[in-house]
Amino acid sequence: MGAKGFVEGGIASIVAGCSTHPLDLIKVRMQLQGESPNPNLRPAFAYNVGSATAITHQMPAPAPVTVARSGPVSVGVKIFQTEGAAALFSGISATVLRQTLYSTTRMGLYEIFREKWTDQTTGTFSLTRKITAGLLAGGIGAAVGNPADVAMVRMQADGRLPISQRRNYKGVGDAITSMVKNEGITSLWRGSSLTVNRAMIVTASQLASYDQFKEMIINKGVMSDGLGLHVTASFAAGFVASVASNPVDVIKTRVMNMRVVEGVEPPYKGAIDCAVKTVKAEGPMALYKGFIPTISRQGPFTVVLFVTLEQVRKLLKDF
Repeated sequence: MGAKGFVEGGIASIVAGCSTHPLDLIKVRMQLQGESPNPNLRPAFAYNVGSATAITHQMPAPAPVTVARSGPVSVGVKIFQTEGAAALFSGISATVLRQTLYSTTRMGLYEIFREKWTDQTTGTFSLTRKITAGLLAGGIGAAVGNPADVAMVRMQADGRLPISQRRNYKGVGDAITSMVKNEGITSLWRGSSLTVNRAMIVTASQLASYDQFKEMIINKGVMSDGLGLHVTASFAAGFVASVASNPVDVIKTRVMNMRVVEGVEPPYKGAIDCAVKTVKAEGPMALYKGFIPTISRQGPFTVVLFVTLEQVRKLLKDF
């Protein structure tokens, strides 16, 4: 298989990522709903007393605001109405780079592990080995693709900020350059532990369950190998991946999107702190914010991914 697995997986991932990008953007916006502003960033004001003596006061922290929860359709319509149709594709350059780095790596490595760990006598690739292969491939892929992931989250979330606070990245290259310049090179791996954990969960549940569902359906004689089987197995795999990964995805989105200012304590100290504050302020179900757009995106993404992958394999079978 070698490099061929990386090429096949990369093509399928880029097609799937671009075609479902608006759903991913809506998911990110929903995951940020209800997040409190950084309490450590309190605006100050000054006024004159007597002659020219200026006294600066620290304003009190804003009172908690009840944020109306919006569903995926209303979030999408609001983005369209307030930011324009093009806003639904904000950060798509980062999506392409992310899929090129992250998904190409994980898909290629999974195929290598499958080739190495398939029992040569029986031709079987056990579920345990599938899950292990997914965990390893996903973790490595996420570490490689994290800079693009941070850029993508920020570009997708930018439109929800007040105009004065927007980052206004021109593209993924500008985003990465700006982060390195303003926040240091380590900012490119902000939330990397979450990205790796999420990718391990997604890849293990997505790729392993797709292979498992596909084998089960064929073995039980429900369907023969073909487009119908690929769609059925991939949608089931997308559902499993969505349920398993959504809590980590919410925390990842918030940690990556937080604004860090030198000399000011960041809103979250890390993943665990973010999880605790989120649950404390918004309840445990906050970890499943954006689940509807997650499954709405993960389902079609997984279907497009595996259907495209199967077709690309057919096209490249002689190479």
